[in-house]
Amino acid sequence: MNPGAARAPLDFGTVGIVAVGLYLVALIAVAEIARRSRKDLSPSDHFLAGRELGTFVLFLTLYATAYSGNSLLGYPGRAYRSGFSFIMATGFMMAIVVVFHALVPKLRPAAVAGNYITPGDWIRDRFRGQPGARGLRLWIAGLMSVAMVNFLLAQLKAMGAVTSRVSGEAIPYAVGVIGLAALILFYETRGGMRAVSWTDAAQGILMVLGLAALLAWILDEGGGLSGITEAVAAVRPEAVAVPDAETQANWFSTIVLLGLASVVYPQAIQRIYAARDGRTLRRSMALMTFMPLVTTLVVTLIGIAAIGQVELLSGVESDEVLPEMLVRWGESGSVETVLGVTVFVAALAAIMSTADSCLLSLGSLLACDVLGGSASEEKTTRWGKVAAAVFLLAMVPLALSEEITLWRLIELKLELLIQCVPAFLLALHWRGLTARGALAGVLVGLAWGVGLTLAGVPRVYGVHVGVIGLAWNVATAIVVSLVDRTGAPAERVSSDS
Repeated sequence: MNPGAARAPLDFGTVGIVAVGLYLVALIAVAEIARRSRKDLSPSDHFLAGRELGTFVLFLTLYATAYSGNSLLGYPGRAYRSGFSFIMATGFMMAIVVVFHALVPKLRPAAVAGNYITPGDWIRDRFRGQPGARGLRLWIAGLMSVAMVNFLLAQLKAMGAVTSRVSGEAIPYAVGVIGLAALILFYETRGGMRAVSWTDAAQGILMVLGLAALLAWILDEGGGLSGITEAVAAVRPEAVAVPDAETQANWFSTIVLLGLASVVYPQAIQRIYAARDGRTLRRSMALMTFMPLVTTLVVTLIGIAAIGQVELLSGVESDEVLPEMLVRWGESGSVETVLGVTVFVAALAAIMSTADSCLLSLGSLLACDVLGGSASEEKTTRWGKVAAAVFLLAMVPLALSEEITLWRLIELKLELLIQCVPAFLLALHWRGLTARGALAGVLVGLAWGVGLTLAGVPRVYGVHVGVIGLAWNVATAIVVSLVDRTGAPAERVSSDS
């Protein structure tokens, strides 16, 4: 036997296919165990895991929700296109944690008292009996559903990309999208929130360890941060230049966009509901404070380092930066092959868990808030499963198109969600907000944001049109609420809940 052949690195594609196969088998097993662990078929048990998530599992499922295909592929791609100016992405994710502290302390007690299942349950209780309350709940549910469809589309695209690369192109992009979508549909209907949260715990640990190892390799290969900076400057000098005023305005706009809109993700709100108790939730949120440093900062640096090492075209191809770097790492030795495949599988697990979570939230929104199903009836759970399945099947053809970047999908989704923020944050902290005021604000902000987006104006001097729309939203909500309350009978004002 040739001694050199014995020392040859393992084939990355072969190891990747075996690892993905083992992971998918484990996924089916977890779904079955979760199904057997359920107490009943109620929406609370299926969509919220019986409200029994402990600190460790809750923290990791929050982590997996925040860091998905969007983060693992979209953020490095944007960093590759933008250069060092995108290092502010860590601040974007920090903003989410900060805003959560304005939401959780007041929403959690209301959720416990009202036995909430969906975000719409808060709208129902807060504006009960007010004119426009039903319309507001439907509009909020509709916007959140559209955002979830967008989020699901991003996960499907990311799954196709990751599966194709980890298999060495042996599994085509389209096969990855269709096959994994079918598995997710099976997984979601069998295991519910328990299966999602249990797999999140394992993949979260793998992700943190794998990304740390990848960053260490990149820094070693690139000669440290100084060497990476020099390599980037040699290839693309503008990537290390001081950002102009418009880019800086976009920084602050993105902080507002991500910080506010991300806290009203339906799946994030439902995890607030699913916590075992308030102490568990506080501990999980405290742990989340550190995750932007070990995830967002790492994937951003990977995208920047790739500028000097990877030749990719602009646009959607730049979303392949992280997979490309993982392949290069994995091909440098047998140990690196195993580590690289581990990160790939962990990324795939994060993406699939997020997609599953999207389906759960989408199903609950459609069944409870749109179709008006009862939160205590088993048929509501069935409605949710069917509705989610229909939307998933409709998303697959769109996911097969690779003509839009994941970062742009993130922006579009958040610019819709941000119009829901006043109905939660403003309503929690100002009892004077009325249903008609909140509804008028949503419609005005939405008209502004969507109108300019359709007109081909995504930003004004670097500021997202959705953020400007939020300003119009809040102003309209306050003015209409003040007018409502000025002309309302005293008994209606005093009974506002």
